Amino acid sequence: MEFDGWTVLLLKRRRGGPVRSDTESAALQDAHLAFLARLHAQGHLLAAGPVKGPTGSEVVGVCIYRDSVEEARARAADDPWVRAGELEFELFRWSVPSGTVRFEPSRFPHSMAEVEGK
Repeated sequence: MEFDGWTVLLLKRRRGGPVRSDTESAALQDAHLAFLARLHAQGHLLAAGPVKGPTGSEVVGVCIYRDSVEEARARAADDPWVRAGELEFELFRWSVPSGTVRFEPSRFPHSMAEVEGK
């Protein structure tokens, strides 16, 4: 049997991370979305989005990379939230029977204004 494989990244809140103003957080979120959109446009990132878990959950987002674990690690280290010390990440290799999961061409938002339709 053939398998397809991707690298799954879990974005997690860093314990004891810095406290930021709403303005700083908004700027970092826009930079984060632009970063993800760029990786998606370049063909590295297949899917990404926030995770709504139970209150207090460390995991806040999931990304699925076409890249190897090592390549995804190098790219994820440049995420503005990671560089700012607010988030950290874990990476896993995910294998599924070929053809089980498909990613359709799409466009990622570049800012919260775009997410909110402004």
